[in-house]
Amino acid sequence: MRLLYRLFVWLYPKAAWLLSFYNPKAALWVKGRKHQFRKLHSVFHKNDRPVVWMHCSSLGEFEQGKPLLESIKQQYPHYFILVTFFSPSGYEIRKNDPVADHICYLPMDRPYTAQKFLNIVQPALVLFVKYEYWFYYLNEIKERNIPLLLISGVFREDQPFFKWYGTFYKKMLQCFTHLFVQNDSSFLLLKQIETEHKASISGDTRFDRVIQIAAGFSSFELIEQFCHQHPVIIAGSTWTEDDEALDHFVNHHPDIRFVIAPHDIDEDRLKECEKLYTHTIRYSMLKETKQVPENVHVLIMDNMGMLSSIYRYATIAYIGGGFGDDGIHNALEAAVFYKPIVFGPVYEKYTEAIELIEREGAFSIDDALELEEQLSILLKDPNLLKQTGQASGDYVQQKSGACNKIMDYIQANRLLTN
Repeated sequence: MRLLYRLFVWLYPKAAWLLSFYNPKAALWVKGRKHQFRKLHSVFHKNDRPVVWMHCSSLGEFEQGKPLLESIKQQYPHYFILVTFFSPSGYEIRKNDPVADHICYLPMDRPYTAQKFLNIVQPALVLFVKYEYWFYYLNEIKERNIPLLLISGVFREDQPFFKWYGTFYKKMLQCFTHLFVQNDSSFLLLKQIETEHKASISGDTRFDRVIQIAAGFSSFELIEQFCHQHPVIIAGSTWTEDDEALDHFVNHHPDIRFVIAPHDIDEDRLKECEKLYTHTIRYSMLKETKQVPENVHVLIMDNMGMLSSIYRYATIAYIGGGFGDDGIHNALEAAVFYKPIVFGPVYEKYTEAIELIEREGAFSIDDALELEEQLSILLKDPNLLKQTGQASGDYVQQKSGACNKIMDYIQANRLLTN
């Protein structure tokens, strides 16, 4: 397995380079890694502060780890905070986030790059968020006796850690000082491979993050102007399949205001949304004109970063991704605002989706007809609307506190010192 892994990390940058000629994301991935060690050295050669390094695969993992970084920053202000990303979709959106002193891409995982990176950064504490395990980085961190924590980990039976060929992957888990997992099932899987002695159930830091976002909400005047006392359905992180399920209902209900936030906002995808939905305006155009045309009832969000806050304006939230293989996106961003939630049939990987349905704070639908029926039922029954929203909001509040548990461990084990 190690040979296959070495082949993978050797081939991946070459494949990204070939794709970069016609794929914008691949181009960003390649461009972002140019001269990265030179840039790192220029940042760290004068640094005399101890370093906390957090690695995130993409945007979702960063949002998951951010409340922990904010707690560290508040309680240990003299520490230098470094955040690395693997994916451009995380880095490009959060590269200037003030929670960190420096944000950059993670150099590709190889023995010499891991050594070089750690020689420059010299972290006192390393945090990996949820998943994405890079063998040479993890092994080098362990060799140097640097404390290494997994934050909000999730494990499933189909992962290679739990297969007959999983010895190589199990070695990665042995590199961690402690594994903070989200739920009982993840802990029991670790017990199967005799790793539970370095694991504990902390819950999911995403609950803490969405509560932070809700508490720091500031109004969006243009969104309020667009919604203007109408029922509002916000469809977040939609893919083509979601929009095709929604378009008939949307186009036949001009009395409702719809906010569509596609998962990808490249021009082709935005034009596809404009073709599916009639009477639309893009948010960028609304910002220019500051007026909603008379016949428009669909707002297409063509920017990133606002969705988690504008769910506050929803009467009902539709969460995209449930018609694809990977499943739904973050339902908690809407649930924290006490909103009824609807999503497609693929959600089994996501504990919060399962539990929201069990608590009657969310509904799953199989197709466009069921979606239209469920939306109509909710809109016609104010009591059901209120009860469902209350259930989803209560669920988020009851699940908060993961960040405090991790901070308690850091302090009890003196992983950081004042």
